[in-house]
Amino acid sequence: MKKIGLLIIIAVFVFMSCEDENPIADQLKVDIELIEAYLQDSSLVAESTGSGLYYIIEKEGNGTYPSLSSIVEVNYEGALLDGTVFDEGTVKSYPLYVYIKGWQEGIRLFSEGGRGTLFVPSKLGYGTTSSTSIPANSVLIFNIELVDVTD
Repeated sequence: MKKIGLLIIIAVFVFMSCEDENPIADQLKVDIELIEAYLQDSSLVAESTGSGLYYIIEKEGNGTYPSLSSIVEVNYEGALLDGTVFDEGTVKSYPLYVYIKGWQEGIRLFSEGGRGTLFVPSKLGYGTTSSTSIPANSVLIFNIELVDVTD
């Protein structure tokens, strides 16, 4: 009798855990819809990766492709989907792995000298974290130029 009770408890637990929603996956679906609508409204064509990152390579570089441990120099402008610029400048002297996941994945698609745009879903950006300039669950747009790669 104890075994049947234990099996029932396990079955209920498994059933309940299957019904739990995955808020990260749900947010990713929302983010992808927002990115695709933005691209369509802006008459842009972008490639996408399995993670939900979208990108446009405007200028092919002719140098080295970075790895996660590469020191990268990147000129960038970061904006929200509504066009609000939240940051811009040049980063250098740090390995790629210290930046947000969207950069870690996206910048490796460019070779040195390349230029383009990354459309970063919130899970690859700052997620549910908010700041004065970036609301929680924000899709981010980065116009980037990969100036230098040092291994």
